[in-house]
Amino acid sequence: MSETAVSSAVQDEFEKPKGRWGGLLSMAFSFVVDNTEGGLINGLFPVIRDALGLNLGALGIFSSISKFARMIFGPLWAMVADKYGRKKILVFITGVWGIWTALAGLAQNQTQLYILYTLGVIGTVASEPIANGIIVDLFASTERGKAYGSLRAITGLLSVMVTPVMGQLANIENGWRYGMYIMGGMSILSGILIAIFLREPERRISSADAESGIDWKKAVALMQIPTVRLLAGMLIFVTSLVLFSFMVTFMVDVRGFTTADANIVFAAFGLGMMISSVLGGLLGDWAERKNPDKGRIMLMQIYLITFAALTYLATQIAWSTTGFYVIWFVTGLVFSIGFSGCVQPMLSNVVPPKMAGTAFALLFAFIQGLISALLSLAMGFLADKHGLQAVMFWMISVPYALNAIYWFLFYKTYPSDVAKIKALAAQ
Repeated sequence: MSETAVSSAVQDEFEKPKGRWGGLLSMAFSFVVDNTEGGLINGLFPVIRDALGLNLGALGIFSSISKFARMIFGPLWAMVADKYGRKKILVFITGVWGIWTALAGLAQNQTQLYILYTLGVIGTVASEPIANGIIVDLFASTERGKAYGSLRAITGLLSVMVTPVMGQLANIENGWRYGMYIMGGMSILSGILIAIFLREPERRISSADAESGIDWKKAVALMQIPTVRLLAGMLIFVTSLVLFSFMVTFMVDVRGFTTADANIVFAAFGLGMMISSVLGGLLGDWAERKNPDKGRIMLMQIYLITFAALTYLATQIAWSTTGFYVIWFVTGLVFSIGFSGCVQPMLSNVVPPKMAGTAFALLFAFIQGLISALLSLAMGFLADKHGLQAVMFWMISVPYALNAIYWFLFYKTYPSDVAKIKALAAQ
C-alpha cells in the first residue's frame, strides 16, 4: 500500500477516546494557570520591586529565568513523561509542583524569591510539550487543527480575562504575595482536574516519531538548507518577546499608570494578539495564493515595518489614557501576523515532513529561547542605566526595521528551497 493509503486506513480505524474534550479542557486550564504563574512577576513587578527593594535588572533576570527554563526543561519533561506516563507527570508537575509558587509568596528578600520562582517555573514549562503529544493521540489528523485551535483559543481568552484581575492585587497591601498563594492553589487544582478528566490515550506514534526534544543529527542536516539558516539568523532581530516582561513596568515607570491599570493595557494588547494569530494565517495564505514564490516574504516585510512603526508610536509618544489602550490593542493586532502567516508556514514548506518537529524545536524552542533569555537579561540592566523608553526604541523598534531589510535575502533562497521539497515529494 502507498503511504497515503496506509494513512487513510489508520484514520478510518481511529477510535475516538472517550472524554477527550474534557481532557483537552483540563489541559487548557493548566495552560492558563502555568502562563499566569510564569507571568505574575512581570505583571506585579512594580509592587514587588517596592516591597523587596529591587531594580529593573532584577526584572530582566526573572524574565530570563523563565525563558531558560522553557528552553532546557520543556524537552526534558516531555522525555520524562514519555518514559513514566504523560498523565502521571502532568498531574505531578502541574498540580503538586504548584506548591513552589505558593511558597514564593513567603519570600523575604531577593535571593529567596529568585530561588523559589526558579523552582516554580521549572514546572510551569512542562504542560505545553506534554499536552501537544497527548493531543496527537486523542485526535485524528483531520481533527487536530480544530483541537489545537480550540486549545489556543480557550487559553488565550482565559488568559486575557485573568491578567487584569490578577493586576488588581497591586491595589492590596502584599497583594503580590496573595497572587502567589492563589496561583499555587490554582496549580494544585489544575492537577486535580487533569487527574479526573484526562484519560491517558493509547499511543498512535512512537516516542521517537513524536520528537519531544531535538534530534541533533536532523538539526545539523536542517542547517544545510539556506532558508532555514536565514530563518535562524533573523531570530536575532525578533526582540518583541521582551514586551511580555517589561510592558507593565514601562507603563508604570514611563507613563504613570498604576500597576493595576497597566495590566488592563496589557490585556488589551493580549486581546489584539489573539485576533492577530488568526488574521496572520488568513493573510499569509492569501499572499501565497497571489504569489507562491514571494507572497509571504513581501507580507513579512510589510509586517516588520508596520510593527516597528507601531512599537515606536506605543513607546515613544505620550498618548491620552484611551489612546494607550487603542495603540497597544492595534500593536497586538499586528504582533502575530509575521509568525503565523509567514515564518511558520515558510519553515514547513522548506523542510521534509519527517524533520518538521525538529525544525520547529530547533528554531523556536532552542535558538529563539536562548536569544530571548539573553535579550531579557540585557534589557533589564540597560533599562536600569538608560531608562525603559530609550531601550524600548533601540531594542525593539530598530531591530524590527533592520529585519525588514534582512528579509530581502529570502527572495533568492526560498523559491528554490520550496522547489526542492516539491521535487522530493514528487519522487
